[in-house]
Amino acid sequence: MKFIVEQSALADCVNWVSRSLSTRPIKTELLGIVIDATSSNVELSGSDLETSSKANFPAQIIEAGKVLVPGKLLVEITRSLPNKPITITLDGSRVLVTSGSAKFTLPTLSINEYPNLPELPESTGVIASDTFATAVAQVAIAAGRDDSLPTLTGVHVEVNENTVTLAATDRYRLAVREMQWQPTKPGVETSALLRARTLADAAKSLTTSKEVSLSLGSSASHDRLAGFAGEGKTMTSRMLDGTFPPYRHLLPQEVTTTAVIEVAPFLDSVRRVALVTDKTVPLRLEFTNGSLSLEAGAGEEAQATESIEITLNGEDISIAFNPVFLADGLNAVGTPFVQISFTGSNKPAILMGRTERDGAAIENYRYLLMPMRYAS
Repeated sequence: MKFIVEQSALADCVNWVSRSLSTRPIKTELLGIVIDATSSNVELSGSDLETSSKANFPAQIIEAGKVLVPGKLLVEITRSLPNKPITITLDGSRVLVTSGSAKFTLPTLSINEYPNLPELPESTGVIASDTFATAVAQVAIAAGRDDSLPTLTGVHVEVNENTVTLAATDRYRLAVREMQWQPTKPGVETSALLRARTLADAAKSLTTSKEVSLSLGSSASHDRLAGFAGEGKTMTSRMLDGTFPPYRHLLPQEVTTTAVIEVAPFLDSVRRVALVTDKTVPLRLEFTNGSLSLEAGAGEEAQATESIEITLNGEDISIAFNPVFLADGLNAVGTPFVQISFTGSNKPAILMGRTERDGAAIENYRYLLMPMRYAS
C-alpha cells in the first residue's frame, strides 16, 4: 500500500474517524483506524462498537492495500505536519508517514481481528448542515449527564413528514426545537432516541458539508441504528433504549406575564450576581414594570444585587432559577432579545428568542426552565 494525499484532507478525515475510537476498548484493535486504499480513493474507518465512523478522500494511489494503525498516534501525527503532501506507505509490519523531511514509523495492529462495521441505513431525509448543527446545539445543552438515567442523556428525534422535532431534558429544564427538512419519502413518520454527545459531535463536524443526510433505521430492527452523512463522511450510532418522557403537556398554552429583555446585558448580570454563590444556589429574579432585579446570597454570606431595564406585560412576578441553567438558555436562543413567559412563580418559565424588542417571538425553539425554591 502506498498513496500521496494533501495534509488538510487527511487531517480532516482522521479527526472525523477518531471521534468513534474507544477510550476503554474490549479489544486492542478498537484503538485503531483502518486505512483502506483502493484504486480510486482512500477510506478511513473507526469504531467503539456503539458508534462507527467512515471518511473517504481522493489521493494519488500508487499501490492499493489495507492496514490498521494506532488511531491516537495517527491523529497527533497528521495534526502536527505542515500543509504539504503526505506519503503513507506500508512496509512489512510498519507504516511509514513522510512529509518533506519529517518521517514517522507506526506499528500495525491485526486487521484480521477488526470487526465488520455496519452499513449506513437508508436515508430518511436531508437538512441544511448549519440548520442541523444549530438546532442540535440548542437542544443538547438540556440533556442529562447522569449515565444511570440513560434515557435522559439522549435527544429525542421525531419526524412528522416535513417537520423534525428535537427534544432533550434533564428533569430541571427542557429544550425543544422544530425545523423543516426534505424527507426522502412522502408521509414518513418515525422517532428515535440518540445519544446527545454523539449527535452534537456529528452535527458540529458535518458543517463542512452543505447538507446532512439523517438515517433513522427501523426501531424494530435488531441493530436499531441511526446514521449521519455529509460529503465523504458517514457515522452510525446505536439508538438508546427506553422511552423518552412525554413533554408537550409541559409547554404552557396560556401565560400571565411576559418579559422581553436584551440578552447581552442580562447574561452579563446573571454571571456577575451569581459569582457570590455556588452554582446550584438559586438566583432570585424580581420582575416589575420596566425593571428586573437580580439577587443572590443571603444572611451572613456574600451577597450581590443588580437591576436592568426590561419590558414587562402582565403581573409582577418573583421567581428563582439555577443561574447556570438560565445562562445556558440565554446563550441558546441565539437572538439579541429573549422573551420569558410565566404562568406563576412556582411553575416553569419558557424562554424564546426575539430578533427585535417589539418583534414576534421565534416559536421554533423553546427552552423550559423549572424554578427553584428559595427562602424569602
